[in-house]
Amino acid sequence: MTIFCSHCHRPLQAEMSCLPRRAKQAPSALRPFRSTKSASKARRDQINAELQALRSLLPISAQEKERLSYLHTMALVCLRLRGAQLFPPGLAPPAGPALGTELLSLLPGFLLVLSADSKLVYISENVAQVLGLSVVELLAQGDTVFDILDGRVGEEVQKKLLLAQEEPGREVTFVSEMRTSKAFRLQHGGNRVVAVCGRFVALRWPPSPSTTAFLALCTPVAQSPTDGEAASQDDIFQSMHLLDMTFIDVTESVTYHLGYHREELVGQSWYSLLHPEDAELAAAQHRAVALGAGAGPAAGTAVLRVLRKDRAWTWLRVWARRD
Repeated sequence: MTIFCSHCHRPLQAEMSCLPRRAKQAPSALRPFRSTKSASKARRDQINAELQALRSLLPISAQEKERLSYLHTMALVCLRLRGAQLFPPGLAPPAGPALGTELLSLLPGFLLVLSADSKLVYISENVAQVLGLSVVELLAQGDTVFDILDGRVGEEVQKKLLLAQEEPGREVTFVSEMRTSKAFRLQHGGNRVVAVCGRFVALRWPPSPSTTAFLALCTPVAQSPTDGEAASQDDIFQSMHLLDMTFIDVTESVTYHLGYHREELVGQSWYSLLHPEDAELAAAQHRAVALGAGAGPAAGTAVLRVLRKDRAWTWLRVWARRD
């Protein structure tokens, strides 16, 4: 068999080629091996030292500092930096960290401050009494308000915040479940329903996204009793209605919650006590119960604002069934 060169097509002997062979390159000198282990350790030590320095500057107790992870440390630092940007030296945050424990304990809920892009700026320390989580533990969930809310209401909350931002000073309210501690969920059977009522305020003039903040009071809504849990008369009241939601009877404990006596409510419509913004939600609950959608004592659960006798609005978690 004759073998031809693929380059000049001349016959060749086996294992031959007319092309010049490349000269064998001398093996390159082996480079000395340099370990990066010591350099990596030095960088880690430097990062750890900087984090320790940041941790030492945080205005919290030494016991809390010792429990902080790197994630918690950075979350708290970011919270403080956002607060310093909105409230520079000389401009103290309204109802901010200067509030004493005694004064915070008098509030019906905890205080919340958000930036224009919904980032957490300030959470009052009494949040632990409502959610069972400290400020540090709550920040581990994320750095925006949507990270601590039930994700199902994210779109609705976003619309409310945009509305408030377009009209500074306009009060908006939304209700959502907030994340709680494991112990709270085991005791109450779920997260905590909280009503958030607040408005955007311009902290400096001219107003801009970097100089406005959403100031809100977060008020817990009474929990519905879980299965097998006996509800206290101080926690609930019961009422009976005709199909058009006219009161025909109500327990005397309504006085504790709304200030009315039983005789004042019998014959009135349930809708006469509802906030106008909640009428549509109440009507949807009414239709669901009337059509028999759902079963059990908690069928048709809704959170509504109800008018007290002193003309103030109070949040109630209403669960209904048709007998």
